[in-house]
Amino acid sequence: MMSSPTDPPTRRRWLQRTAVASTAIAWPWASLAQPAWPAKPIRFVVPFVPGGTSDIVARQVAQELTKQLGVAVLIDNKAGGGGVPAMQEVARSAADGYTVILGHVGSLAVNPYIFANTGYDVNRDFTPVTLLAKIPSLFVIHPDVPANDFREFVAYVKKNPGKLNYASAGNASAGHLAMEYLKLATGMFMTHIPYRGTGAAMTDLLAGRTQAFSAGTPALLQYIRSGKLRAIAVGTPARIPALPDVPTVAEMGYRNFESVQWYGMLAPAGTPAAVVQRLQEECAKALQSASTTERFAGDSATVGGQPSAEFAAFIRREQAVWKDIVVKAKIKPD
Repeated sequence: MMSSPTDPPTRRRWLQRTAVASTAIAWPWASLAQPAWPAKPIRFVVPFVPGGTSDIVARQVAQELTKQLGVAVLIDNKAGGGGVPAMQEVARSAADGYTVILGHVGSLAVNPYIFANTGYDVNRDFTPVTLLAKIPSLFVIHPDVPANDFREFVAYVKKNPGKLNYASAGNASAGHLAMEYLKLATGMFMTHIPYRGTGAAMTDLLAGRTQAFSAGTPALLQYIRSGKLRAIAVGTPARIPALPDVPTVAEMGYRNFESVQWYGMLAPAGTPAAVVQRLQEECAKALQSASTTERFAGDSATVGGQPSAEFAAFIRREQAVWKDIVVKAKIKPD
């Protein structure tokens, strides 16, 4: 065993050399103790039940990420409470890149203004990763409603205030917000019937127990094309390729009306910047894959993939827009 010098200056130099040597020896082992991300499956939380537009977007992206990353990206549906419980859980999760959540217009741009206290701050407790997709909002009615188009529908509802019920996938879901925005713009009054997910809402809509509904293209196109539902308008600024004969709300005389469903990925605040960047880059790659491009093109969706900072700026703009709508439309938790 090597002895140490006793002279103080000499001893200090000996200790310094020993510390440097120890660090050089330990450093490779320290690196090996922290394996590169990802080293295990990633949980992708979706705050809605399976089958709706949010779930479709998340599963498509997760499928591609699993191929690219070499680890499973597992969808975990945590529905209920307008997405608040799911957001609470993820906000409290370890900031290590192994738990992410699907955020959307309701959870990120509306909930902060309709809930007094969610237990988290969407801008402080989460790190935006990237915008995944923008999906056109469609407005549909059951064929039994005595209206052939959007103008006839608005006129009928105004003559019969409160007679019709509209369904949604749940409070603060994208469809709920789109219909409330439409009611505000047109001066219509209908009663909101929230369901636990798009599937349950569609069951009653198709049976005629509710009369109107708004959702994204993935959930509705097949029923429109089969004649089981009647599309009366789209919420996008321009008509969409999937339904070229269906007018926009804006061209029906309601200038500047725009309602699209958008979905993005977020991680708990504090997630390492390198992990966030890797997730963003892999999502961008997944969104450009042949499978995703084909799937989303059929729904007239616009894919994202932009850097984290751009998604953060987009969220802030949407918050400003929806804060005004929430106040004017008096949207409240059901």
